[in-house]
Amino acid sequence: MSRSAIHNDSTSPPLPEIAGYRLRQVINHGGMSTVYLGEQIALSREVAIKVMLPLALADEVSRRRFENEVRTIARLEHPNIVSIHEVGRTRDGLPYYAMPYLARGHLGQRDLGGDEARVIAIANTLLSALEYAHARGVVHRDVKAENVLFDDGERVLLADFGIALRRGFGPRVTAAGLAVGSTAYMAPEQARGEDVDGRADLYSLGVLIWEMLTGRLPFEAQDALSMAVMHAQDPIPKLPQPLRHWQRFMNRALAKQPNQRFQDAAQMMAAIAAIQHRRPWTGAIEVLERLRPLQRWAKPLSAALAVAAVTLVALGLGFSNRDSDDRFGTYPAAPTSLASREDPTQAMLQPLPEAPLQRALEDARRQLARGHLTAPKDGNAYDSVLLAWHTDSTNPEVGRAVDTLTLALANDLGRSLRDGNDQRARELLVHATTLGQQTGTVNSDGQRRLREQAGAALEGRLEQARRRGDRKQAQQIAALAKDFDLPSKLSARLVAQAKAVPNGLARGATTNTASQASAKVTVALSPKPVTRGDYARFAAANGREATLCRERASLLRVLAPRSWQSPGFNQGEGEPVVCVSLDDAQAYAQWYSAQTGRRYRLPSAEEAQRIPAETSARALSMWLRDCGRNCQQRQASGTSWRSKQVQRTLAAERGYDDVGFRLVRER
Repeated sequence: MSRSAIHNDSTSPPLPEIAGYRLRQVINHGGMSTVYLGEQIALSREVAIKVMLPLALADEVSRRRFENEVRTIARLEHPNIVSIHEVGRTRDGLPYYAMPYLARGHLGQRDLGGDEARVIAIANTLLSALEYAHARGVVHRDVKAENVLFDDGERVLLADFGIALRRGFGPRVTAAGLAVGSTAYMAPEQARGEDVDGRADLYSLGVLIWEMLTGRLPFEAQDALSMAVMHAQDPIPKLPQPLRHWQRFMNRALAKQPNQRFQDAAQMMAAIAAIQHRRPWTGAIEVLERLRPLQRWAKPLSAALAVAAVTLVALGLGFSNRDSDDRFGTYPAAPTSLASREDPTQAMLQPLPEAPLQRALEDARRQLARGHLTAPKDGNAYDSVLLAWHTDSTNPEVGRAVDTLTLALANDLGRSLRDGNDQRARELLVHATTLGQQTGTVNSDGQRRLREQAGAALEGRLEQARRRGDRKQAQQIAALAKDFDLPSKLSARLVAQAKAVPNGLARGATTNTASQASAKVTVALSPKPVTRGDYARFAAANGREATLCRERASLLRVLAPRSWQSPGFNQGEGEPVVCVSLDDAQAYAQWYSAQTGRRYRLPSAEEAQRIPAETSARALSMWLRDCGRNCQQRQASGTSWRSKQVQRTLAAERGYDDVGFRLVRER
């Protein structure tokens, strides 16, 4: 622990008493602990002692869990990780642990601007320490400048695993949902209070590398909340021109989604090695940029540089060990003589290795063509486009891919809203908004088109509700305008139109039209619910993950999760599928419509009244397209083996083991 800030305040409370130690003074305060400079009496050595605050670990269970975590961290034996001497309790019962006292300060007190070699050396040292910890299931969770210390020999050490989390070891030390760590370096998923793995540490290290290179943080704000929002939403900034050779590295290191970052420390080290190898050529380009104004020397200089380049390449053939790049592989050693050199014709005819950028773009084009915008999880256009952007945000093809995906998301959102699939529309809005924020395209034509599509779809649905005389439904539709961030004028117009809808059905032709529509739907009602076999073909074709199936107040659902594949009882392929959410049912209807060339959807409450009531021991309720009190909830029609209610309001994102669905075909 560093002597970064020693406090001598006569008004401070008395120092804690710890058997075997003599505490001298406060070194630093934190939100969860206080660090003291002390002496271990038996060994006559200076130590730093971190004592947890009473509010940080308020009960005995959390204190014991904390001590177990510290013992796990104490077993980390790495030359660049600050060791832990001892863990115990003060005389007042507060947990503490003792570690070496390092008086040479921390990384935040040093200016490394312009010293890329030193930055790279420190980064590689920290990556070595993190790789060691991650391999043993320990995530640091607070990588920052103040936790990178120096010993008397200027050795770099990573300190303060005090809030680290050993994966697989029960709940966190802190309350669930609490974002632990320093906000200026915190990965977006950590700021949201989600479970994290080693990729969160690599994100923090990316921030630290940015700070070492530039002397500033990539995101700066006046308060912690604003800082966390910037990490989660703002596009990755551009580095100054002399450091642009680091931009691709930073685009990946600071990616918002963990699966778009470096997946482990080894990948990050390889990328840094590639920067080292490319750096001399970057320097030559910078020299050329400085000489650009000297027009009369341009041609002679270009010729001289060309000769020099050819000479360098020729000389390079004499080296047996070539530089490697993690993206393009390792070059083979040059032959020792002309006689032993193989015929290069075949090698020259082989296609060049595919660059990651082009691979990501090709994946995105193929996924867009198939309509795989945000799913399946391991093969969708959203992830591929963001990967391409993080690889090279300046490439024009990447910009076109972002625009194409945004328009596709806008069209799908409009279609989902028109079909009444509001949950899917919300998911698409989140993806489109995040895409715009990460790529700096929040004001693009595609983003404007998204709002236009949402507005047009809601206006169309509101008009249908007006014709039916369904004032309540019209008001629910108008309320969606706020969810989809529609322009204030349009929102106000929708609200006014909804208020103007009279209660009850309109007169005359509207009643006849509604009756005729019901008759048409009745004819096209599917004779039976969608079966397990039908749904299995849909799930396999789209890579759709199974929704968690839950029943209220059921401990069994927590201990043994259910899904449509395993609902908790035996089912044949021809029996109705259960444990599917409303979104699953809507997605199946869209897929089946595309397969058959006809339009299928879920029935309305009125249409469901024409379905004969089931009397079997396994009677099921059926999902409806109608909203409940809000469109986060939906209606299920018919009694089931679990419920005698004729109509129920259920959470739309869940599956239920007594709810299936059937379709109607529109003519």
